[in-house]
Amino acid sequence: MQTCRLVAAVACLALLVVSGCGPERPTTAAGTPTTYTCCDGEDVDTVYQPGQEMTVHWIVKPGSDPAAKPTEVELTARLTGPYGDVSELKSAAGGTTAPASEEVTFEARPVRPSGAAGERPASVIPIAEDAPPGFYNLIFALHEGGGGVSGASVVLVAPKT
Repeated sequence: MQTCRLVAAVACLALLVVSGCGPERPTTAAGTPTTYTCCDGEDVDTVYQPGQEMTVHWIVKPGSDPAAKPTEVELTARLTGPYGDVSELKSAAGGTTAPASEEVTFEARPVRPSGAAGERPASVIPIAEDAPPGFYNLIFALHEGGGGVSGASVVLVAPKT
């Protein structure tokens, strides 16, 4: 009877060790890549006027291996509008209504960050002097290795004072 208990205890101990209760597993050699997201809250909360520049400050989350070679990334940003209100903008962006008849687009040059430590990429969107006031759709995207992700936010351009 004691022999059965001893065998059962050894079997349970072996099962715990084999199932991962042992030492921590090593991480992959490549680690996690540096990631970029848009943007500082102040960038979209600011009310802009025609003739100003909107600076989109990209948020950088460094990867886990600073020695790893960064992948090539392209960051883009543009403003499209104007729309009379936010619901009109969202309907047009969602494809449920036609874009504004006088729709204009202001676009930043693509940014290609190097991935260097402490780098703080920014996209600068020049808003034309004659930009109509209203709500604009800020569309931002990260393109990498044939794929990408994008998002959007609402920005207000007020009449020039």
